[in-house]
Amino acid sequence: MSDETLPSPAEAVSAVPPPDGRPGGAGPLTVGEVARYAVAAAVWAPSVHNTQPWRFTVSGQQVSLHADAQRQLTVADADGREMMISCGAALFTARLALRSLGYIPRTSVLPDPGQPLLVARVSWRQQAARTEFEQRLFGQVRQRRTHRAGFDLVPLPRGLLASLRDGAARYGTTLRIVADDGRRAALAAVVKTAERAQRLDGDRVRELARWAPAPGSARADGVPPTSYPARAEHTDPDFPGRDFAHGRGWGLPPPSTALRFRSAGVVALLTTVHDRPADWINAGQALQRILLTASTCGAAAALHTQPLEFGWLRELIRTRVSDGAYPQLILRFGMVSQAAVSVRRSPDDVLPAAESEDAGTGHG
Repeated sequence: MSDETLPSPAEAVSAVPPPDGRPGGAGPLTVGEVARYAVAAAVWAPSVHNTQPWRFTVSGQQVSLHADAQRQLTVADADGREMMISCGAALFTARLALRSLGYIPRTSVLPDPGQPLLVARVSWRQQAARTEFEQRLFGQVRQRRTHRAGFDLVPLPRGLLASLRDGAARYGTTLRIVADDGRRAALAAVVKTAERAQRLDGDRVRELARWAPAPGSARADGVPPTSYPARAEHTDPDFPGRDFAHGRGWGLPPPSTALRFRSAGVVALLTTVHDRPADWINAGQALQRILLTASTCGAAAALHTQPLEFGWLRELIRTRVSDGAYPQLILRFGMVSQAAVSVRRSPDDVLPAAESEDAGTGHG
């Protein structure tokens, strides 16, 4: 990896929160520092069960993002769809990090058919001033958290939903707001059906347990008890969350003002016209843009993927709720007063110093 100096202005670093703690004002960044900066931001992307199913390689002024099949949910996500959505979110975050430094990322998605786990290559050679919106988005990369409960009875900021829909459209996806009471109830019932089926499936329960570390664990992946409620919070209609604690009582205590039923928030579906790996990656990019945009307004999102992991339930949603489009994620948006705490692996864990770009080309 080259260490030639790039003309990255020091103020570009100091104006945004550096993901790896590098102090601003320390002079121009080298090629290697730019690459590490992008990767250090990308690891904060959301991923299914916080599996963080990615690794990176660097060659000159190019970062390659690879899906890590060893972190794929082989039971719940046998086709790798959720893994690719997660990698798409990491791709968006790496690109946003480059924009925070004033670079224009040049991206090639699935550039080599012979390497199905090579998600994308991103290079940076040209510069342009970052926008205020990009700067605000990047400021939320480490602040954003997935919500796993009900929401406060506070309306979303005016204009937020329109902004979220516009952002999704930039990646060829559609954010469909499920405003009809009947469809909301039907979607909640499908989530409930899937959650019940998963709790009765031993293989799925064991796979989930592998990504639910106990309190006090030093693991830097999985869903820690600091990121979900100890007691299930019911909404109306009721969208049950994952049972990460599996009856052990782990999780955050309920807020002192907790009601018997909390708001389900605004329910939405993120859909694509087609259902190919490129569509899954684009859905992940759209998802991260959506989540960061909501976070800039103090809003949070809950994600439900349970019914999308059963082919027949996903098809039911496609034909009955999303008008034939392929559902990639179920989301709920709302305002919260209790912040979750998440964990992430170090950039050193996903960016091996001597990693070859030819590695990891097999199927997961």
